[in-house]
Amino acid sequence: MSDIVVVRDLEKTYEGGVTALRRVSLDIRQGEILALLGPNGAGKTTLISCICGISQPTSGTITVGGHDTIADYRAARALIGLVPQEINLEPFETVMNTVRFSRGLFGKGSDDGLIERVLRQLSLWDKRDAKVMALSGGMKRRVLIAKALSHEPRVLFLDEPTAGVDVELRRDMWDTVARLKGEGVTIILTTHYIEEAEAMADRIGVIAKGDIQLVEDKETLMRRLGQKQMTIELHDTLSEVPAGLERYDLALGEDGHSLIYSYDTQGARTGITKLLSDLAAEGIVLRDIQTRQSSLEDIFVGLVREDAP
Repeated sequence: MSDIVVVRDLEKTYEGGVTALRRVSLDIRQGEILALLGPNGAGKTTLISCICGISQPTSGTITVGGHDTIADYRAARALIGLVPQEINLEPFETVMNTVRFSRGLFGKGSDDGLIERVLRQLSLWDKRDAKVMALSGGMKRRVLIAKALSHEPRVLFLDEPTAGVDVELRRDMWDTVARLKGEGVTIILTTHYIEEAEAMADRIGVIAKGDIQLVEDKETLMRRLGQKQMTIELHDTLSEVPAGLERYDLALGEDGHSLIYSYDTQGARTGITKLLSDLAAEGIVLRDIQTRQSSLEDIFVGLVREDAP
């Protein structure tokens, strides 16, 4: 799969000396969904702004579809759709005219058939003649997506697209993103809802303090860094972990009615069989056993915590 966005040694330092990006290099594959995760202030929005030409990098290069974003700005920008965090719409304009105008800004000819398809995809067709000011917050975010799609971009940036919308609208947007991917659109998603990344992304990127910590296939990342946790429910209450079980690094549940054992799913041996045998040798009677796989959120929090000072 070829790369449609290529970032090399990108740095961005603002006036006053604040460095937001530190020699960032990133390859984004054509037709993939890349979820970019990071805490507030990590550099996610700055990176997007540099790729989209809103902010000029201090150094480094960016190409989109082979076009340099500075030397060949118009050609690069024509390939990009951007849905920003902020709702920046003309409140007194209609939905239809708002989306038409965005298409015209990119020098595209009138195509009301395409605009209709976009609005129908986003459940906005019935609102086409409504003024933006009359829409709910979730509907306004749909209009932002329609604007970004109006000129038929090949790369779509979604910067916190579901912030502040309800669960139903969020799931509708997930469906829209999946449909766009099926049409070959490359999607870069930043989100605080890690379940979105886990549900939708092909690859996960983690950024912290202006540095890309990793970019990896989602499934590979979860296999590599994921752990399983086994909760052993006990028949009788324990006040402490027996000395004979200390080598297993067990955690005692708050109520004393359970033991929690974490193990590496990629390890040659999990140690579970020996643990169960040693529990029996200690005279501990089990009531139930449950296992839980680490989520992407667990992995993300662990990575960011490791990078903290």
